[in-house]
Amino acid sequence: MAIRVISAASLTRDLGRWRQDEAGEGRRTSRPAYLALAEGIRLLIHDGRAPLGVALPSERDLATALGVSRTTVTSAYALLREHGYLISRQGSRSTVALPTDVKHDGTKPARSILAMMLPGEVPTIDLTYAAMSAPPEMSDAYAAALQGLPIYLGTHGMDPVGIAPLREAIARRYTARGLPTDPDQILVTLGAQHGLRLLLNVLTAPAERVLIDHPSYPNAIEAIRDVGARPVPVPLRPEHPAAGWDLDGIRSAARQTAASTAYLVPDFNNPTGLLMDGAGRADLAAIARETRMTVIVDESMVDQQLDGETQPAAAAFARGSEIVTIGSASKSFWGGLRVGWIRANQTLIGKLLGTRSTVDLGTPVMDQLATTYLLERADTILARRRDQLHSRRAALLDALAEELPDWRAVEGAGGMSLWVQLPAPVSTALAATAPNHGVLLAAGPRFGVQGAFERFLRLPFTHEESDLRLAVKSMAAAYSALTPHAAEPLAPLTCY
Repeated sequence: MAIRVISAASLTRDLGRWRQDEAGEGRRTSRPAYLALAEGIRLLIHDGRAPLGVALPSERDLATALGVSRTTVTSAYALLREHGYLISRQGSRSTVALPTDVKHDGTKPARSILAMMLPGEVPTIDLTYAAMSAPPEMSDAYAAALQGLPIYLGTHGMDPVGIAPLREAIARRYTARGLPTDPDQILVTLGAQHGLRLLLNVLTAPAERVLIDHPSYPNAIEAIRDVGARPVPVPLRPEHPAAGWDLDGIRSAARQTAASTAYLVPDFNNPTGLLMDGAGRADLAAIARETRMTVIVDESMVDQQLDGETQPAAAAFARGSEIVTIGSASKSFWGGLRVGWIRANQTLIGKLLGTRSTVDLGTPVMDQLATTYLLERADTILARRRDQLHSRRAALLDALAEELPDWRAVEGAGGMSLWVQLPAPVSTALAATAPNHGVLLAAGPRFGVQGAFERFLRLPFTHEESDLRLAVKSMAAAYSALTPHAAEPLAPLTCY
């Protein structure tokens, strides 16, 4: 089987100003070039822009593209290999990996390569993910699931559609939101990301265009690329009358690209937290009908409303099958609960089941039973978690105003993160140096295509308030360390 290879040109583009990440405009970092290069590649791996399992370009090709000696690239690759970020086999290219001790639950977060080379531990707060810890009810949910399991033990336990009690519970929640839903319209998946991949496999073909709101969820962008389709960004504009979504832009892009599919997050867009209003949802459904485009609406964040009026489900405005919805228990309850769902018509669900049989044979019964328990108590659990998010968002905003007053936050109506604009396009550089100051960050370009959003960061507010305040202090220290002129706007960047 052929190994997918990142081209030297692509890697060079994504690395950007890899030699200026701590020195400032017009000057190179004082660190050795090989260390700066290794640190830049490490950041791309953690950002997902250098996907796991793909091969890096040859040392000669990358050295030529970067304009450095081959020794520099060889030393950088060796350092990455030493710390577990590359795996090399005899006669094969080096492939991207993560160190075996890297975790993303906050207990032992990844450290930068520079920090690994320095003595002592660097206490780190991980702001690369937007997810909360499990609610207290999680233990009871699995205890109840264990009690309910015996009735399924007499079966083979592999149900690609999902157990009836869970599909009924999901259907009831849709109906309560004003979208009448039958359990037969629900397909239980291994999370929203799994549901998206199933839909993309059925709805798209290689080289087809898929519209996305921009910025967007990075794993969704990668999923679109992985099936051979091409993401077409339509910019979100927080100041736009339609609550951030340029509906005319979506209509125009759909017509000009002949896109057959769109992936949008109208319920608290990740990362901005913006919420599409009812008029926008009606217009979106009309656009889908006019252009014969299927819109995949991601409702993973739908339960995290912190401000404003609740909006109807986007699919409530559909007249046929033009809007398909995916949802998840991960953001509402716990990221370790890998249960999601697709709401669609039965014809599409039948096609999805045909595709699913080649990938997996169903969602674990225990997790489905636990999710059923949680959904039956969702109102109480979610109200408490929204209160926590509201307080934590306020703490993060206060800390930013105190420590980094020149940073400007887009405060959406919900979700789990702030989309913050920096005074200068240094997002990647800041994310590269931040681990040395005790915080892990997701650079803005991770949430876009073609190197966009170098002036932005996504800052989740899912940690405890004390941790958020400490993280902001660490960010301020890292930002100050970039350059004495970091707050001054840089000259316009050329595309790379």
